[in-house]
Amino acid sequence: MIKVSAYKSDNIYTYGLGATVSMEYLLKKRDAVSAVILHPAFRSEETIAKIRKICGNDIPVSVEEKPFNILSKKDNCFVIAVIEKKDIRIEDGNHMVLVNPSNCGNLGTITRSCLGFGVRDIAIVGEHPADPFDPKTIRASMGACASVRIEVFDSFEKYAKRFPKNNLYPFMLDGSTKLQETKIEKPFSLIMGNEATGLDPSFKDIGRPIRIEHSGEIDSLNITIAASIGLYEATKAC
Repeated sequence: MIKVSAYKSDNIYTYGLGATVSMEYLLKKRDAVSAVILHPAFRSEETIAKIRKICGNDIPVSVEEKPFNILSKKDNCFVIAVIEKKDIRIEDGNHMVLVNPSNCGNLGTITRSCLGFGVRDIAIVGEHPADPFDPKTIRASMGACASVRIEVFDSFEKYAKRFPKNNLYPFMLDGSTKLQETKIEKPFSLIMGNEATGLDPSFKDIGRPIRIEHSGEIDSLNITIAASIGLYEATKAC
């Protein structure tokens, strides 16, 4: 059995915490699941039977409590999927581009929104961004990480060089037009900045900057909300 340890970014394994997340990986990315651990207190016989059937003879299933004490502080976590980390390259098409994201929860939520609006490729730009393999990211995505491609680039220039045909839409205030007045051409790259600082001012000279209009009662929208609004507008005609 694989030895479970607290997650670190240089681990070869990550973890899907919870029955819903674990099932998403078993159904959508079974080849990445190396083992499944069930909590002794888990009583959903139907779910247990489904897990054992999908795992068959080649994915070990164990029943033990200690891994949950190491990995999860939540009382409602009864299933852990041990997931092998594999580097994936994003493909041509529509992209969400996140520049220097710092919060794993936000990254996971945006990943779920991307899948919901049919954008299956996410580029993360930065030298030390939020980890797409972190269990917090995977759990916040509710398993959507199993169905999308996420690739990290250490600079925006490297991303743009690889996808020269994409139409670039930085979300920012300077030099921007209203989102509802912008026709988003495909293939598109919706570019979002860091949760606290937004995009660097230099992005106003890249592509066609756009902004989401809101009342003056707030200074900005949460990045997960902004990303979802952008995704809706970009894909509503699909």
